[in-house]
Amino acid sequence: HATNHYLYYPDEKNVPPYLAYGFRPIFLVFAPYVLISMVLWGLVWSGAINIPFMNDTLTWHIYEMLFGLITAGTLAFLATGLPELFPGLIPLIGKKLKYIVILWVLGRISFWFIDITGIYLTAVLNLGMLGWIIWFARHAVLDRLQRHASIGYASLALFFIEVWFFASKLGFVNTDSFAILKIATGAIVVLILLALRRVNMEAINELMEDKGIDDVFLSRPPKTNLAIFSVIVFTIVEFLYPNNSALGWIGLASGAAILGITSEYKLEEKFILNQPYVIYLGFIYILLALGYFLMGWDILNPNIDALNHFRHFITAGGIGLSYVVIMLIITWIHTGRHLTSNIYTHLMVALIIIATFMRGLVPFYEEYASELYLYSSIIWSIPFAIYIKEFFKFLLAPRADGIKG
Repeated sequence: HATNHYLYYPDEKNVPPYLAYGFRPIFLVFAPYVLISMVLWGLVWSGAINIPFMNDTLTWHIYEMLFGLITAGTLAFLATGLPELFPGLIPLIGKKLKYIVILWVLGRISFWFIDITGIYLTAVLNLGMLGWIIWFARHAVLDRLQRHASIGYASLALFFIEVWFFASKLGFVNTDSFAILKIATGAIVVLILLALRRVNMEAINELMEDKGIDDVFLSRPPKTNLAIFSVIVFTIVEFLYPNNSALGWIGLASGAAILGITSEYKLEEKFILNQPYVIYLGFIYILLALGYFLMGWDILNPNIDALNHFRHFITAGGIGLSYVVIMLIITWIHTGRHLTSNIYTHLMVALIIIATFMRGLVPFYEEYASELYLYSSIIWSIPFAIYIKEFFKFLLAPRADGIKG
C-alpha cells in the first residue's frame, strides 16, 4: 500500500524536498524545538533560571509537553500514513504543508509568551491546529469499514480535553486544570497505543523483508484493546476517585495489560527479539507499563508520595521514546531507505531510558533533586540533537529511491 499515494501526488511545481511530504518539515522544526525547550525546562526546575513572563509554570510546562508535542507528532503520523491507508487522499505537500507547520510554530511562540499575548490567542492557535488535524483525518472516521477510525476518535477526544483545559484556565469551568492534564495523559497513551499497533506492522514486516525472514508479523487488536480499556479505566477513576485504593490495583492491571502487548513479538516460526527495532518498540511498552505499575504501587503504599514523579515513566519515558522511535522509522522508510540501526539509534533509545529513570526516581534521592532535574532534561534532549546531526540530511534531500514524497 505504500506506493498507492503516488497516483494522487499533487502536481505542484518547484516543491523543495523539505516540503515534499508531511513528516519532513514537522520533524525539521520538532527536533530543535524539543531540544531547546527541554534544556530550558531543566534550567527552570533546577532553579538556575526563571521565566518571568509565565505564571503557573508547572501547569503550562505539562500542557506544552503533552499537547504541544503530541499535536506535531499526530500531524506527522497522519500526514504520512493516511494517504497510504486511503488511496485517493491527496498528500499534504508544498504551500499547504508550510502553512500548517507555521501554525504549529505560532502556537509554540504564543505559549512561551502567554502572559503577554494572553490565553485566548494560545487557545485559538492550538485548538485551530488540532481541529485542522481532525479535519484532515476525517477520512479515517468516515471510512465505511472503520478500519482506522479509532485514531480519529482518539484525536477528537484530545480536542475536547484541550478545550476543557483552556476553559478551566479562563475560568469558564471549575475543574482543576492539573486534573484535566492527567486525563490528557491517558488519552495520549491511548492514541500512542493505537498508533504503535500500525507502526509495529509496518516497521517489523519491513525489517523482516530486508533481513530475508520468511514470516509475517500481525499486531492483533485484543491485547491492544485490553491495554486501552485498562488505561481508560485508570484515567477515569483517578479523576473521580483519586484517593481510592482501588486505583492502585487498576494501575497494576494497566501495567500488566500494556506489558502483555510485547508477547506479540514472539513469533511461532522465527525469533525476532534480537532485532534492534523490535527492542526499541518493546521498550516503549515497558516504560509505559512501568509507569502504571509504579503509580499503582505508590497508591497502595501510603508511606510513598511519588505519584507524579512516577508518572514521568509514562510521559518522558513511554511517550518520549515513542516520538524518537517513530521519527526514526518514518525517516528511514519514507525517505526511500532501508530500516537501519546503528550506534546513533542505539544511543538515542538508551539516553531516553536513562533520563527517564533519573527523572522518575527523584523522590528516592531528594538531596540531588536539582541536579537530577537538570541532568535528566539534558540527557533526554540529546537524542533530538543526534537526530538533527544524523537525519536532517535525509529530510532536506529527495527520496533515495527517486520516488516523489
